[in-house]
Amino acid sequence: MTSPDTDELGPVDYLVVEFPPATSRFTGEMAEELDKLVTSGIIRVLDLVILTKGADGELDVLEVDDLEDAGELRAAEAKLAGLLAEEDIVNLAAAMESGTTAGVLVWENVWAGPFASAARRSGGQLIANGRIPIQAILASIEADEEGE
Repeated sequence: MTSPDTDELGPVDYLVVEFPPATSRFTGEMAEELDKLVTSGIIRVLDLVILTKGADGELDVLEVDDLEDAGELRAAEAKLAGLLAEEDIVNLAAAMESGTTAGVLVWENVWAGPFASAARRSGGQLIANGRIPIQAILASIEADEEGE
């Protein structure tokens, strides 16, 4: 039997954003936007990790509580469930370029929880999902506009 928390669990997503050394401009804007999503109840942060891969390939892993300037992210810290395993971190690091920093975010889509729960109670099972990259959407819009 599942707990009430998992009965109401919404879809869980993750993303990894890599920042090349010459383009990293951490101003706190991302933390502010993440905080807005959390405080509005749209998402619940399940895990958040910062990976830094040195020029020599050595990996440094930071959790939110390790960061000095975590700002608004500390508010979400209590909600972190630590879903990423060591193997996940190793696999992500292998995909990173040397000298880069990457943020790894795992979140629950709280907004979709009631629908997902109703689907499970009705006997439904997720058999496919996906995401359309914004670049593909923009290219499609541009192609439609050129065809008019």
